[in-house]
Amino acid sequence: MTETKSRIQLSDHFTYKRLLRFVFPSVAMMVFTSVYGVVDGLFVSNVVGKTPFAAINLIWPFIMMLCGTGFMMGTGGTAIVSKTLGEGKKELANKYFTMLTVATVVLGIVLSAVGICLVRPVSVALGAEGQMLESAVLYGIILLIALPFFMLQTLFQSFFVAAEKPKLGLWITVGAGLTNIVLDAVLVFPFGLVGAALATVFSQVVGGVIPLLYFFRKNGSLLRFTKTKFYGKVLLRTCTNGMSELMGNISASLIGTLFNIQLMSLEGENGVSAYGVIMYVSFLFASIFFGYSVGSAPVIGYNYGAENKEELKSLFKKSLRLMILGGAVMAAASISASRPLSEIFVGYDRKLCDMTAHGFVLYAFHFLLCGVNIFASSMFTALNNGMVSAIISFLRTFGFQVVLVLTLPMVWGIDGIWLSVTIAEVLALLVSIFFILKNKNKYGYM
Repeated sequence: MTETKSRIQLSDHFTYKRLLRFVFPSVAMMVFTSVYGVVDGLFVSNVVGKTPFAAINLIWPFIMMLCGTGFMMGTGGTAIVSKTLGEGKKELANKYFTMLTVATVVLGIVLSAVGICLVRPVSVALGAEGQMLESAVLYGIILLIALPFFMLQTLFQSFFVAAEKPKLGLWITVGAGLTNIVLDAVLVFPFGLVGAALATVFSQVVGGVIPLLYFFRKNGSLLRFTKTKFYGKVLLRTCTNGMSELMGNISASLIGTLFNIQLMSLEGENGVSAYGVIMYVSFLFASIFFGYSVGSAPVIGYNYGAENKEELKSLFKKSLRLMILGGAVMAAASISASRPLSEIFVGYDRKLCDMTAHGFVLYAFHFLLCGVNIFASSMFTALNNGMVSAIISFLRTFGFQVVLVLTLPMVWGIDGIWLSVTIAEVLALLVSIFFILKNKNKYGYM
């Protein structure tokens, strides 16, 4: 097969160029998805003020915790559907795909109702009061109403890759991202915080509904909605396979909440605001690693189902090299841009700006390692080993960080909070290496 071939298929041999071409749409999709919170935060901080900005940073982890089910269904389901396609069972793969989409809608409606009931008590438990409390509740309720659409969007990000239509998925996500940006510019000035929330809601509707319409009709992809039934074992395997992504999302949200509690006690609203800015940039950079992992997972799953071990070895080596190189570039970029980015978000408050820029530099070192850990967890999901994937993800995003974020500030103050993430990545890397070596003969990627 020539490198100039226009359509890349899961059965292809992937050189670096072909691999990067194939995963690029997934990377771009994840980046644009992360833009939602970033754009809202940028407009709210500079137009509405510091307190509403701190409020959306306080409640955002709770919203993302609920949305994690969409990531679970997408990554876990894609692993099963890709493996089924690799086995040559296209009709069965489409039945699985349809059933999982319906299940995601049902879960989204249930979680939306639960989230709306909990948003106020959660905000109070996090220490919000007065204007900050009311802003957090208002922003949270508006976004939670649209939670089913957000979950569908995250689901289809993975399935567009399995359908061999990553570029179409990219354009839909770009459209949703641009909708958010344009509506923020139009709605935040007259409606403040409500305008920012509505801009995000409309963009999520775009990202969730257009793929539904595409897969309902005849199309040129590998996937299409069809008559299906309830496959309980498949749904259970999907949840098991995707558990690492769910745990990673929940863990990251809980850690974000713990960070906010610690920062509120140490620096008040300024600490939460500084963390919010750092998280926006971290989400953007980390989304590149997640996008690569989402984009490469169906290829790994397909070749696993086809028992093509030589291609698995090639994909594994190339991916590790790309993750290491990407981590070095992102760490350097984050350190270099720490001051300019802080100025953009909170330049109106000199003390807050200095705190944010300093935190940026310390936090940046975790990029050196997080790409390898993210890929390792995703690879085991693609290999249908959800347990190992979940262990890596849980320890990386929660287990190690809980201990470190509670203890390091006792020694280094607020610097201990920024450094806890990097130290957690070091410990998680040791876990990743252990499982990679332990399972190399079982899966044949080394």
